[in-house]
Amino acid sequence: MRGFVSWRNLPAVISLAVIVVVVAAAALAPWLAPYGPLDQDIAQRLRGFSADHWLGTDQFGRDILSRLMWGARAELTIALGATAIALVIGTLIGLLSGYLRGVVEWLGMRSMDLVLAFPPLILALLVVALRGPGTGTLIVVLGVLFIPNFARVTYSQVLSVRGADYVDASRMLGATSFRTLFRVVLPNSAAPVLAQISLTMAAVILLESGLSFLGLGVVPPEPSWGSMVADAQRYMVTDPGFIAISSATVLVTILAFSLAADSLRDLLDPRRAITGRKA
Repeated sequence: MRGFVSWRNLPAVISLAVIVVVVAAAALAPWLAPYGPLDQDIAQRLRGFSADHWLGTDQFGRDILSRLMWGARAELTIALGATAIALVIGTLIGLLSGYLRGVVEWLGMRSMDLVLAFPPLILALLVVALRGPGTGTLIVVLGVLFIPNFARVTYSQVLSVRGADYVDASRMLGATSFRTLFRVVLPNSAAPVLAQISLTMAAVILLESGLSFLGLGVVPPEPSWGSMVADAQRYMVTDPGFIAISSATVLVTILAFSLAADSLRDLLDPRRAITGRKA
């Protein structure tokens, strides 16, 4: 850990700090937000920075800071829910496909290829348009879209691990296939899967923001970052600060999760760590 907190890993430290701030803002929004996310004050609409509204107000006089904090709850709820679905199902498919091989491998990985054949945004637009927008729909749709990511990462790791000596030793000692799979193979394949979690969080936030921007995400007037960007772009000439703040929030959060994934991969992969020390 001492080596992790260094100038070389400064981006990782900054990204972790950003993630902590976003999570804290989302978790503590009911107590920290100065106003309710739906509170309107038309007389104060499109006001800039002030003592009463630190980040200004939107076109309905709603406090932008409060809506960003409550919007973080929606973004993280969807991102965590979708990532959990993708993690559990994708890891299981990749684990079984890589370890059992044969028909299981063919069915598992070909089904993942089928999902990957469709552009994620187009498929998400289609399903959400048919089912209607909403948090529950987004969690399921985005979760399914990212199952192949975890399946392919796990599958490649299991293929490199299944022939290792410690796996053969587990079998020779009489361990069942189930025990070998989940107590030996899975823990030794977990490092890139853990890094994939952070990458998927970033990708889900990006897709959800895009869908909300198009009006197919979180249902208004509930706050979400994508819908806030959509509202702000209508006033970008008269109130550029509104869109700058909304867009920067999405951008910085996605960048933080992406950098955290890279840093976590380096931290958990001893080969990368050795290469970094030699450099």
